[in-house]
Amino acid sequence: MPEERAGSGTADAGPQERASTGTGGTRPQATSGAADPGPQAQPATLLHALDGGVSWITLNRPEAMNAVTRDQRERIIALLAEASADPAVRAVVLTATGRGFCAGADLRGAPAPTRERVPGDVARTIRLGAQRLIAAVLDCEKPVIAAVNGTAAGIGAHLAFACDLVLAADTAKFIEVFVRRGLVPDGGGAYLLPRLVGPQRAKELMFFGDALTAADAERLGLVNRTVPAGELEGLAKEWAGRLAEGPTRALALAKQLVNASLDGDRATAFAAEAAAQEINMTTRDANEGVASFVERRTAEYRGH
Repeated sequence: MPEERAGSGTADAGPQERASTGTGGTRPQATSGAADPGPQAQPATLLHALDGGVSWITLNRPEAMNAVTRDQRERIIALLAEASADPAVRAVVLTATGRGFCAGADLRGAPAPTRERVPGDVARTIRLGAQRLIAAVLDCEKPVIAAVNGTAAGIGAHLAFACDLVLAADTAKFIEVFVRRGLVPDGGGAYLLPRLVGPQRAKELMFFGDALTAADAERLGLVNRTVPAGELEGLAKEWAGRLAEGPTRALALAKQLVNASLDGDRATAFAAEAAAQEINMTTRDANEGVASFVERRTAEYRGH
């Protein structure tokens, strides 16, 4: 894996943090040249690295099955926004360490309420929390790959399903856990699942809350590829590397067209397609793609 930069809702750390590759993802290793390092620093709950045009975002709370905290959520949203704006970033990978990809929202870490709950509070919390996280993935202008190393439950499953491509270890599981807690699915689940598997399958998953194996998720179309756990990181690197070498703006426009295609009629979709073509033909990569075809050579895309 590339060198990691650690963060948990704050600015990335300097080069003092290094990461080593382990089963299920990366793990931080703090290094220090001091003779007496003092109390051991707590490991960062979110790791970030940029390598070869790929932004790697790694949840790192394996002891909690990577249940996502508010700070982690805000950092992921910020990193996805930065990826959209940074020409050096041409693809994103979301993954995690340990046995879990993301076991949902960390309810235990939520701040205590400062007043009695009133109507509107819950809806506001969902809009500003889970829905913002999923929207950040859907709206990212770079292709986003989920490398699901373990259990993805609740908002964790929706975080994976919102990604453009989903790779999964054969040991991974996907669980619409909300019904087990007497809750309505949040984080865009009722928006994402019917579009991926149809309304009947979506209801089956949500009504029963049964664990779905990676193989079954692939069969239903929720996962692009299922591989042995030891091969997941390598496949994520391969796919992300291919995307990072591609025509970045064309990929961004294609992503927007596909994401919007099920929300409008044919006339709207065709108009959006024509507009996307108009925009894309102003890019250097589009001209390079055409020129390389005419000249019978491999295209060299630069992301703009």
